Parts: sequence; structure tokens; C-alpha cells
Amino acid sequence: MSGDRPVYIVDGARTPFLKVRGGPGPFTPVDLAVQCGRPLLARQPLARNAFDLVILGCVNVIADEMNPARVAALRLGMGEDMVAFTVQINCGSGMQSIDTAYRYIRDGSADLVLAGGAEALSHAPLVLRKSAVEWYAGMARAKGPLERVSMMTDVKADFFKPVIGLERGLTDPITDLSMGQTAEILAHRFDISREKADRYAMESHHRLANAQEKGWLDGEVEPAFDRDGAAYDKDDGVRPDSSMESLAKLSPAFEKPYGKVTPGNSSQITDGASWLILASEDAVRQHGLEPLAVIRDSQWSALDPSVMGLGPVLCSTEMMTRNALTREQIDLWEINEAFAAQVLACLAAWEDETFCREVLGLPEAFGAIDRDSLNVDGGAVALGHPVGTSGNRIVLHLVQAMSRLGKKRGIATECIGGGLGGAMLVEMV
Repeated sequence: MSGDRPVYIVDGARTPFLKVRGGPGPFTPVDLAVQCGRPLLARQPLARNAFDLVILGCVNVIADEMNPARVAALRLGMGEDMVAFTVQINCGSGMQSIDTAYRYIRDGSADLVLAGGAEALSHAPLVLRKSAVEWYAGMARAKGPLERVSMMTDVKADFFKPVIGLERGLTDPITDLSMGQTAEILAHRFDISREKADRYAMESHHRLANAQEKGWLDGEVEPAFDRDGAAYDKDDGVRPDSSMESLAKLSPAFEKPYGKVTPGNSSQITDGASWLILASEDAVRQHGLEPLAVIRDSQWSALDPSVMGLGPVLCSTEMMTRNALTREQIDLWEINEAFAAQVLACLAAWEDETFCREVLGLPEAFGAIDRDSLNVDGGAVALGHPVGTSGNRIVLHLVQAMSRLGKKRGIATECIGGGLGGAMLVEMV
């Protein structure tokens, strides 16, 4: 057993991210995982049962797919003896799957792991209100038809108005703030204007549209096919014609009438899945694999849930300090775009000398991250944020973008609901 074995990213793939449009989408979380998992595994020079482990991040697990990692592994034909488990750390779940696999391989417990994320937010359940649950429970305990009839007088209209589970899931249970309200706090703290947030959002859409047009996502995005034979071959939430004028027409979503966060500069609610194959040096040699990158380090950090959007600043800085890396030594960044204002607040925090000294423990400001090295092909504002998947996607795309641009070192990082942040340091081989 070795505690310091190199861990390689060998390959990866994802589905298109499909925008939620008012009802259940064509795919469940496992459907999505299988759609991109099949072509990914088919192009590998190894048997599907050669893997030691399957790990999948998923937040909104549906009732028909308990432990979706195991269900996906079986549907992918990886064998009945394949150990598979699901991880959940809100927005960080897809990255947590990579991090768990990384540590298993680094420490010598595994050699080959399929690590992913899958989320179908369109299938988020409807939840009965507490008062309705109590009434139904009383009906179940009622002793005979007369008692049930008498309880009918207690029926209220809102018993038949279920709450969307996703709405509660995006509200922090400690602060009772929605994720959008936490972004508003950051916009106020770091003076992020509505115009700045809208401009960032517009650029995200333009960058993704350009990447699609240039074919830069080919090989990363695998088409998905529903049961009726319809094909989905690209992220469908992108708006190539996004403009400052069109974004300015949208009303604030969380703090009316003066808020900075709108549906246009927030991440989209989407369905999607992503996988990465991680391997040890022994597995690379044994199976004749060709590594793309090596994972150098990872870091999880925690902070006040009301400012959860600053998570990337804490975890990335701590990881870089541990590895004696300067800002100039990071060639590319992927910061998950939960909200445009939240990403801009992170950039502003790194330039704030007082924040860097008092919160990050740095002697001076970290400095400005070049916009040309950040989310070069757009992000979640344009393509969406399937919560359990995004952390996996940003690592996958970071590697793909570094390969295309000839870059050496990059960081993928994200804020996480509940007051957490995750970061991963990756180098090309």
C-alpha cells in the first residue's frame, strides 16, 4: 500500500445538458449516466469488469433508482460483483466522486475507478406540506369510517398544492436563505453591479456558443437518445444572441426590485451526467491506457452558509498555498457559475487586500485572475447546473480545454450550498 501513488485522468464524457422546461425530462439520473457511460466505456481497450469501483455523485435521487451508482453500473454491464456507491455533497457531488476515487487510488486501495455525476432536476419530487402530511397520517390512524368522515372537515385547499422539492433543496436550512439570496449578499459586499453580472452572463453564452460552433466540445459531449429515438446532441440552454439589452429586461429573481441576480445571470436548471476514468500507474501500464492528466491535489473548505459563494476562494487558495503555487502558475481556471455575481465576487475577493489578509491569511492581495483564463468556453450560466454533475463536468472540461490550448496546469473549483467549497489541481501529462 502506497500513500502517494500518481492518479491519472484517462478519459471522460458527458451528456448534453438539457434545460428543464416545466415537466419531467426524457431521462432519469441513471438514464443520463448510462447514455454517456456506454460510448465512454466502448472506446476503452479494456473489459467493463476491469474496474475496481464505480462512484457517482447525485443529489436528487429518485425513488426508482436508489443508489444510482449501482443501478448505472449494472445497466452499463460492469458485472454483478462491481462495487458501486453514490456520494452527496450538494453542488460538489460530482467532484466528490473524483476526489474519493483519487484517494482510493493514491492510497493503493484501487487501480481503476469510474467516477461521475448524474442529475435530472426535471424529476425533482413534489413534496406535501407538513400540515397535509399530518392530516393524511391522521386519516391512516382513524378508527372506522365515521372518524374519517369527521376528519374531512379539516381538509384545507393547500393540502392539494404540493411544494416543489427542488425549491426547498435550494434553500439553506440554517440561514433560511435561498442560494440566490446568498449571491445577492455577495453582490452587495463586493459592489457587483447588475450591469457587471449581466455582461458576465452574456459572455458565458457567447463563449459556449462559439465552442459549440468550433466543435471544441466534440468528444466531450456524447449524444443522448430517448426511448422514442429523439437525439439530443448539444447543450440546449445556450443563447447565442444574448445581449445586454435582452438581459436588462429581466426582473430580479430574489430581491425585488433592486436585486442584481436575475434568471438571465443565474445558472440554468438542467439535467445532465458526466463520467471520468481514473487510473493508477499500474492500471495505465496493464491496460495500455493513454493518460490525459494527473490529479495533483484537492481541497474542501467550509464557511458561513450565507456567503457560500466564496467557497472557491477559500479552497483554491489553501490548495495553492500548500503546493507553493502562485497565481501566475495556474494556466486555466474553471469556476462553476452558480451565479454571475457569485463568480465576480470571488474574483473581487482575491483582489481585496483586507479580505485576503483577514480571511485567507495572505500577506497581500492574491491578485486578479485573467478573464481569458477563466471558463474559456462558458459555464453554468449558459449550459446549466445539474447539481450532482457540475463538479465532474468542470474537471472534465478543464482537462479538455488545457489539451486544446496547450496549457499545463489548471484548477477546477466550485461553491457548494451549505457553506462549502471544493477545488482540484490538475496537470497535463
